[in-house]
Amino acid sequence: MIPGRLSLVLPAHNEVDNLAPVVRRALDVLPCLVADFQIVIVDDGSRDGTGALADELAASDPRITVVHHPRNRGYGAALTSGFAAATGDYIMFMDSDQQFDIADLSFLVPFVGQYDLVAGYRIARQDARYRIVYAWIFNLAVRILFGVRLRDVDCAFKVFRADLLRAIDLTSPGALINTEILAKAERAGATWTEVGVNHYPRPAGASSGGSPRVVVRAVKETIALWLRMRDYTPPIGVTSGGPPPRRLGIGQGSVLGAIVGALASLGLLTRRGRR
Repeated sequence: MIPGRLSLVLPAHNEVDNLAPVVRRALDVLPCLVADFQIVIVDDGSRDGTGALADELAASDPRITVVHHPRNRGYGAALTSGFAAATGDYIMFMDSDQQFDIADLSFLVPFVGQYDLVAGYRIARQDARYRIVYAWIFNLAVRILFGVRLRDVDCAFKVFRADLLRAIDLTSPGALINTEILAKAERAGATWTEVGVNHYPRPAGASSGGSPRVVVRAVKETIALWLRMRDYTPPIGVTSGGPPPRRLGIGQGSVLGAIVGALASLGLLTRRGRR
């Protein structure tokens, strides 16, 4: 069991058909895995009734907190708002689309407290093939450009020490939020381990994570983050380690160009394939 209090952050954009089952499952499972918990639902400008549903769920249980974005601000902004509302000693985030089962937190529990971050990775990813190819290219880019050596950077099933997350200034509004967290945590000397978790087909709704618009925005954010990280100074005393700051060189700039081209090409192919 995880000692202390866990805050589970659930970003939700147009997830009216998925949110309630995810929250109810969490309410059933979490008491068996953590001493105390809070669920933070972030309605990111939904237009399908997700916000009203989130308020109904919160009214039925005091352990649920809701944050509303009047307009869609992006995945990264939703997570950042959720982190700000979190009151736990540990912060976990998980998507609200029923592609993860909160019961798999039991696989991570033995490592929470031993590491600054425990990251899930999808054992058998249940997504379209083009999204899996995109993820492979993206993971390679993150490894080369930011020194983050995780097999599944964007897996939305991670547990952090809350003081680590609170010490990191997060600015990515979109899909690059995972990369920014990991790159800044790595620069600060954070320790982490990876644990396999199950991944399921989305039962309802539509994902926008692999759309050309999201791909293009991710490319732009990757360039912006790469430039910011060149002079990034990490917070001191919030992790178990403390390696010297890394500086990104000219060679990595050339690699950045190649990877950006690959990601952009993939986005165009995805768009054409959907016409």
